[in-house]
Amino acid sequence: MDATKLAETLTAQSLFADCEPDELADIVARGQVRQFKAGQPLLAQGDKGDTLYIVLKGLARVSMVAANGREIVLDYAEPGHVLGEIAFLDGGERTASVDAIDPVEVLSLSRAAFEDIIERHKGLALRLLKAMARRLRQNNAVIEADRAYTSGPRLARFLLRLMMGGEDVGGEARLKIALSQGELGNFAGMSREQINRQLSAWADSGIVALKTGRVTVLDRQALIDIAEAW
Repeated sequence: MDATKLAETLTAQSLFADCEPDELADIVARGQVRQFKAGQPLLAQGDKGDTLYIVLKGLARVSMVAANGREIVLDYAEPGHVLGEIAFLDGGERTASVDAIDPVEVLSLSRAAFEDIIERHKGLALRLLKAMARRLRQNNAVIEADRAYTSGPRLARFLLRLMMGGEDVGGEARLKIALSQGELGNFAGMSREQINRQLSAWADSGIVALKTGRVTVLDRQALIDIAEAW
């Protein structure tokens, strides 16, 4: 791992997306590469947040348990995602749990190392604040839109979030991970019955195909049109 490879891994929405090459070089030099097996927890809700992870390989599930005991799936973290940044930055408890779906490799950074890096690179703190503000603005927009959308457009939006970047041969596109209807409901904030009814209707219309527990998107543009409908 070097600064160039790390820069290529980071997504545009990453906390460190705007870092300079010398800053990324310091992060790599002070970080530690760690591996987690499929099914192994990376972070646990309520734990002390003294480390931050940058996903280098694999796929992880980010979830939290609400006050009423219901599990909520927040996201699926791919390479480039930063995990644990909230508790890492404010010194509080972890707000969510993260579990490896596939074997996952991360770059781990301790708070002490991060503070040294901030001290060495005076402009980094401001760029991180801007990145956090940008993420907060995006999250607010997502929350506002999800409240306004009916179940069909809402599910379409979440399916698009779960789709792989490129399309398979023939225009088909599979989701990053095979989810049960219950799991998909936890992610989209919908009941299993709503998920089943909507997917069945889309399958009848040729928008998706349902095979062996997997959803394959047959008409991406139709799904985009539904996602943008109010």
